[in-house]
Amino acid sequence: MTMTSNTIWTPQPKQAVFLSRPEYEALYGGAAGGGKSDALLAEALRQVHIPHYKALILRKTFPQLAELESRSTAIYKQAFPAAVYNASKHVWCFPSGARIYFGAMQRVQDRTKYQGQQYDFIGFDELTHFTWDEYSYMFSRNRPSGAGTRVYMRATANPGGVGHGWVKQRFITAAKPMTPIIDTYTVTDTAGQAHTYQRSRIFVPASVFDNKKLLANDPAYLASLAMLPQAERDALLYGNWDSFSGQVFAEWVDDPIHYVDRQWTHVIEPFKIPQHWVIVRGFDFGYAKPFSVGWYAIDESDTVYRIREYYGCTDVANTGLKLNPAEIASEIRRIESEDENLRGKTITGIADPSIFDRSRGESVADIMSKAPNFVLWSPGDNARIAGKMQYHYRLAFNSDGMPKFYCFCTCKGFLRTIPALVYDDVHVEDIDTTQEDHIYDECRYVLMDHPITAPTVSASVPRGDDPLDQRAPKSYSFYNI
Repeated sequence: MTMTSNTIWTPQPKQAVFLSRPEYEALYGGAAGGGKSDALLAEALRQVHIPHYKALILRKTFPQLAELESRSTAIYKQAFPAAVYNASKHVWCFPSGARIYFGAMQRVQDRTKYQGQQYDFIGFDELTHFTWDEYSYMFSRNRPSGAGTRVYMRATANPGGVGHGWVKQRFITAAKPMTPIIDTYTVTDTAGQAHTYQRSRIFVPASVFDNKKLLANDPAYLASLAMLPQAERDALLYGNWDSFSGQVFAEWVDDPIHYVDRQWTHVIEPFKIPQHWVIVRGFDFGYAKPFSVGWYAIDESDTVYRIREYYGCTDVANTGLKLNPAEIASEIRRIESEDENLRGKTITGIADPSIFDRSRGESVADIMSKAPNFVLWSPGDNARIAGKMQYHYRLAFNSDGMPKFYCFCTCKGFLRTIPALVYDDVHVEDIDTTQEDHIYDECRYVLMDHPITAPTVSASVPRGDDPLDQRAPKSYSFYNI
């Protein structure tokens, strides 16, 4: 777009890249200050010349919408002087008849407010504030309101928030930035005919360094971000998805350089477990949601090693395999008969106490204990805060850089979900249970069955020059005084 004297808004280079993408889904941002909200508002305008066009832009709560609605007035009203905003209904009505709605989804059940609706364009501002269930439900609402419209979804995000884990899995770790990700789906119609469809998505990264207008107007904004605590600074200034504000286990370290020597890392290379070490199996049941089975080895010093996992999750985050207890037990028995670290060992099972509930008939534990599987469990201690503290105690490093908990690098479910956990807004000492917390619970039962006391001294990971600083242009320097 060429700037003229009557230009209302023009995209900066990274915004233009985002606006030009053809994929069905696109996530923009990943750090603060990249012009995310402006880009989303501009994208929603693309089809307002079509009379039946309908768009929806979502924030988690209506109070969060206030700034977005205010900014929309600055852009929309100038671009379309005849457009009218109905504040009570949160909708812009354009001269053609097209409409752009602003909405909220504070609770998962609020998604039903959009049942029966259809929107050609759906945009999520701050996607990590939403759960996967909330986001994925809106796929069903994203359909043409009439002939000739383009149907697609867009989102913006910073690291952190209740949706951090699934957003990272879907957009950040699925492929390198700016790499299209294509999924293929096969649908069989009522006549038995199979039809194949494809959906694509992409992550377009942007940070404050891509927002030349902001830096020109307020160069000191960089200092404002640099003053934040390290985790928040690394997330908002550099777009680091492994470090963010609100992270429950901020002490977690996954450093491949130390996978072999096991110093200053919680993730290590697999090894042959000595015959005399104790083996414990943890379990958290799920059907529509994932179930989790984890195997742990405990050495002479009471250090716990997560050595194997069986996580009942589909390729979609927080979606279960829908296996019944007998099927899960059968696979547990197979794994324990074949894995060299488990075969022939005496294994103790610790599980969620709810699997022993017989109020609605035979319990999950009863079913799993039957022939031919004979998978036995004891009820775990479900004390939530005490269990969380056991994680903290074990993740603490001693002066030699050794923690009391390690995880084999092959346990991909644990490595994906545990570092992404955030605190609950109401129960501020506990994790937010709307997250993918099944592995967390399963491991918690095991740690509570082998509790340790708080370490008297815990050491911090030694840090040299922060490699994230290398992402910033060399002309910027930050000083702590």
